Amino acid sequence: MEDKKRFFITTPIYYVNDVPHIGHAYTTIAADVMARYHRMKGEDVLFSTGTDEHGQKIQRAAANKGMTPEELADKTVDNFKALWQKLNISNDDFVRTTEERHHKTVQAIFNLLKGKGDIYKGTYEGWYCVPCETYVPESQMGEGRTCPSCGRQLEMMSEESYFFRMSAYQEPLLKYYEENPDAILPESRYNEIVSFIKGGLKDQSVSRTTISWGIPVPGDEKHVVYVWFDALINYLTVCGYPDDERWRLYWPEVRHLVGKDIARFHCVIWPAMLLAAGLTPPKQVFAHGWWTVEGEKMSKSLGNVVDPFEMVDLYGVDPFRYFLLREVPFGLDGDFSELAMVSRINSDLANDLGNLLSRTLQMVIQFKGGVVPHFGEAGELERDIASMAERSFGAVDVAMRRFAYDEALKNIWAFIGRANKYIDETEPWKLGREGKGGQLDTVLFTLCESLRLISLLIAPFMPDAAERLWNQLGLPSSPQSLGYADFRWGNFPPGTAVKRGSSLFPRIDLKRWEEKKRERDLKKGRPVDPGEHEEEISIDEFKKVELRVARILSVAPVPGTDKLYKIEVDLGYEKRTIVSGIREHYPPEELAGKVIIVVCNLKPAKLRGIESKGMLLAAEGHDGGLALLTVDKDIPLGSRIH
Repeated sequence: MEDKKRFFITTPIYYVNDVPHIGHAYTTIAADVMARYHRMKGEDVLFSTGTDEHGQKIQRAAANKGMTPEELADKTVDNFKALWQKLNISNDDFVRTTEERHHKTVQAIFNLLKGKGDIYKGTYEGWYCVPCETYVPESQMGEGRTCPSCGRQLEMMSEESYFFRMSAYQEPLLKYYEENPDAILPESRYNEIVSFIKGGLKDQSVSRTTISWGIPVPGDEKHVVYVWFDALINYLTVCGYPDDERWRLYWPEVRHLVGKDIARFHCVIWPAMLLAAGLTPPKQVFAHGWWTVEGEKMSKSLGNVVDPFEMVDLYGVDPFRYFLLREVPFGLDGDFSELAMVSRINSDLANDLGNLLSRTLQMVIQFKGGVVPHFGEAGELERDIASMAERSFGAVDVAMRRFAYDEALKNIWAFIGRANKYIDETEPWKLGREGKGGQLDTVLFTLCESLRLISLLIAPFMPDAAERLWNQLGLPSSPQSLGYADFRWGNFPPGTAVKRGSSLFPRIDLKRWEEKKRERDLKKGRPVDPGEHEEEISIDEFKKVELRVARILSVAPVPGTDKLYKIEVDLGYEKRTIVSGIREHYPPEELAGKVIIVVCNLKPAKLRGIESKGMLLAAEGHDGGLALLTVDKDIPLGSRIH
């Protein structure tokens, strides 16, 4: 272990005041892929995630649900752990800020900084945002004294507080970033943070007296440690600071993945705290973008919050992991669309990769009895494939160093595309029919070897699919356990019996998918396009339809029918008879006296011997139910609708 290169990667610790959503899944999947990739490179990896369980927001959320903060935290932690299991997350540690080990680390850092004079007592007064748990300077307030981050109303608070002397670390922090320009990614975030630091750093309040739910300040227990000061220290807790010497091995190699909304905490406050404690700032902080849903911001009121549990149940864990990291460059904002995910499943996963495996195995079974042949003589095409395999691995490595997951996947899929093209170029089915056994052996070996290397390349992104692919090739062990030490062209063991199994990625029937999605959306009360639209008309054409207000005078069933009513209506200037098929939806007594809208200039029609002069207007729901159109205030009968 001592001679291995180390790699420490973290997600933020997630607040326990709500259920996990796509944003949590995105960061954690990205961290998991990076951890798996570095393990396959033979490195000693520490990968942590966890939950942030202190602060006023948690205390209030628990009270609103009639729970203690501990009960709320325990319940939500179970949700996060269940999701990480479902998403095949391979974290080495799950830290909770309510754990005793974390309390010890926070108090050790607090005492260290206080002993150096970098934490001192004072009084703080200002406008405070409870959801964000932060004071907001007046210069940054939104209209009507609202929080610039979440838009909620700010509260004036004044309290005795301990302060961290962050202002003393402005120049050391700038110097660190000038010497380490890759410490903040992407570059746009680096520029933003450096500009912010140059604008001047102020001392930060790091304790509260107005709440009790938190870690007590050592030696002054009427104060609790401010939630952000507490939460950031979790990364040191994970690697054993200060008592376990392993922190000295892992800490210099720490990388934080965070959402862009908490970049300043991780790139300004946190590294300043570390410098004050005599520790190096994080090696890298990567602040990624946010997800919208089909162009809209996610919100409960819109009913468009993406539930990662549901997505995995519907599409499988590996397609979901693949889509999130392939669809949008890591660092930019992304737009989530189920249709876009289905399209990628069908094109990238089913057509490109799944079809390559299926065609290859079918030919090995058909022409070689299911046994992978020995490699024959390499021609120009085979040398090109072998060269591209090595180039692909190199390109993936370069991309992964920059957290460019989408570029890594593009390079892998370029290799997959080359292997598919190789089948068309060599036409192995013809070689088999024509008895060209040597050439056929070379082609089939080349395809199996390509798939072996593809399995290794996709393993960090789609571990389950990689293992199933590996097993269908008949290979021993697993891609994750072998790692990239085995990434050399030509290592496929000839004589291996393939084991064709179920389709790697079944194709999704779009028509059936649309029907099922519509049903799901209706059940959840989401807006659904009825899909029945007429062609556009001009205003003059609309004016030809004469709509007027009428009152229903009497209602009688039409003899010999189940659906028809004979309805007498009063238009103010005349009375009319209208035959309408609304009998299944309204009893007669509910209709009498209703003020409704009538189409008056329809040509009369005879229905069951009754002349009908007009039509009632009704809206039809998704379930087939009807609702008559009425007016919302008293208005003279016969009034024209415009």
